[in-house]
Amino acid sequence: MPPDNELLIRAAARDGGGLGTEEAGVLFAAMLAGEVAPHELSRILAAWRGRRASLAEVTGFVRALDAHTGRLEKPHDGPRPVLLPAYHGTLRQANLTALVALLLKRYEIPVLVHGLGGAGAAVAGSGRGAGPDDASASLVNTADVLWELGIEPAASLADAQARLRHDGIAFVPSEVLAPGLARLCAGTPRDSLPTIAQSVAMLMDPFGGDGYRVIGTASADDLAVIREFLLVSRTDALLFEGAEGEPFADPRRQTPLEHVAAGSATLCADAEAHDVNREPSLPAAPDAASTATWIANVLAGSEPVPPPIIAQLGCCLAGARRLGAAA
Repeated sequence: MPPDNELLIRAAARDGGGLGTEEAGVLFAAMLAGEVAPHELSRILAAWRGRRASLAEVTGFVRALDAHTGRLEKPHDGPRPVLLPAYHGTLRQANLTALVALLLKRYEIPVLVHGLGGAGAAVAGSGRGAGPDDASASLVNTADVLWELGIEPAASLADAQARLRHDGIAFVPSEVLAPGLARLCAGTPRDSLPTIAQSVAMLMDPFGGDGYRVIGTASADDLAVIREFLLVSRTDALLFEGAEGEPFADPRRQTPLEHVAAGSATLCADAEAHDVNREPSLPAAPDAASTATWIANVLAGSEPVPPPIIAQLGCCLAGARRLGAAA
């Protein structure tokens, strides 16, 4: 039976209390299952846009989403797969999530990118050439860049599993990995998705806790909420304030990078780790095609890897391999 949404909505909107873990899980499960009417859903999302979610609420949300997330098997040998949740896209700078993914692949780290489908994802299998609609023309999703680099979205969980096994990398749209989450985000402008939906999406792990999450938050507030959850739940991740909320370090300045594991956080790279004295070489334009061309040049060695990305790569390699050895 669907929960008493009205009572839970009123509780969610309270400034002081909010929801307990069980209540939050029940409500978020109903949202993911499509059991909440559109007008009620708008009220719920508006409530969480106006205040910070509590630890109890985030815990309930994550548990509910975990039950609605598809499952994948991690490789039996070697390092754990790295998870790159890409739910924001970029408006003001080149989206370099694909560069991080492909650099990790080069070091034989399995990489699963999951997130919102872009223009390429929408036309997978129907030929290239379709572009994004006018409303999102300036937003570049990771899916768009991967598409330009020849990495198409997985059509199913089985397809994603095969790509991980044979290619070492896969992009899985949220529609495939967690359809309920995709429905929750549908129809909302990409540059104003509910913070709570984005935050919870970044905590997904279809490997049942065996993946190494790389979480680039959209703001310091988001980072504080997620750090609290990671510490209390003893979840393993690389945590930092991402570039426009994407899971790559800003190439123009060194971002503090935290490795969170076993209930504690340690600094993997601080703001002084690399001194970016000059503007790094970056794509001529932030669109998907220009970004993909630049990434290909970096991988070919004709363009340097920005130092903050090198620092992030080192943290990811250390985290994934350390966790893999302990598994």
